[in-house]
Amino acid sequence: MMVAAFAAGVINSIAGGGTLITFPVLIWLGLDPKVANATSTVALWPGLFGGLFGYRRELENSSKILIRLGITSVIGGAIGAWLLIWTPSPVFAYLVPFLILFATLLFMAGGSINRWLRLQPIDAEPKMSWWLGAIVFQFFSSMYGGYFGAGNGILMLAAMGLLGLHDINRANGIKNFLGICINSIAVISFGVTHLVVWNDALLMAVAALAGGYFGAKMAVRIGQVAIRRAIVVIGFVITFAMLWRLWG
Repeated sequence: MMVAAFAAGVINSIAGGGTLITFPVLIWLGLDPKVANATSTVALWPGLFGGLFGYRRELENSSKILIRLGITSVIGGAIGAWLLIWTPSPVFAYLVPFLILFATLLFMAGGSINRWLRLQPIDAEPKMSWWLGAIVFQFFSSMYGGYFGAGNGILMLAAMGLLGLHDINRANGIKNFLGICINSIAVISFGVTHLVVWNDALLMAVAALAGGYFGAKMAVRIGQVAIRRAIVVIGFVITFAMLWRLWG
C-alpha cells in the first residue's frame, strides 16, 4: 500500500494517473469502490504539494493563471465531488478510458496543432478569448477530477499545450497547483460524508508526499523530451489498464 502510494505520487507529479495504482490496491484490500476512490483521493492529495514544491522555480510569473484557473478548479472540483457522493454514474466510467486516450493523443499532437493554428504563447498577455477557453476547459476538467480524476493531469497538460504553454516543467507545476485546488474541496467533501478510511489514507499520504517531491525533482533533471515521452506512455498505459478493468 505504501509502495503504491509512493509510485502514484511520482506519476501524479510527472503527468497524472496515480489513482490507477492506489484505487485498484484499495479495492484489492476489500474496500467498497466508492470508499476506495475517496480514500485514494485523500491519500494522494499531499503528494501534489510535494510536486508543487519541486516545481517552485518553474512557477515564477504564473500568478495570474494560478489564481484564475485555481478558483475555477475549486468550483469544478466541488461539483464533481458531490456528483460522486450523490449520483454514481456507470456510463461515465465507461467514457473515462476514451477521454484519457483523446487527451494523450492531443498532447502528442500539441506542438503541430500550435504551429498550425498559430496559437498565442502563454508568456504573452493572453486575449479574453484565451482566458475564456482556458476557464471553460478547466471547469469541466475539474468536475471530472473531483468525480474520479484518473488521468486528469494529462487532460490539463494537453489543454495547456494547446493554449500555448511550451515549457513542460512549468505546465507540470501549474497542473499540480490546480490538482491541489480540485482535490482540496473533494477531500473536505469526502471527509464530511464519512467515505474515507483515515488510517489507510494517512499512511499512504506520507508516501505520496515523498513520491510527489521525488517525481518533480526527477522530471526537472531528466529534461523535457524524456518527460513528454513518459507522459505519452503513461497515458496509453492508463487507457489500456482502464479498458482491461472494464472489459477484462
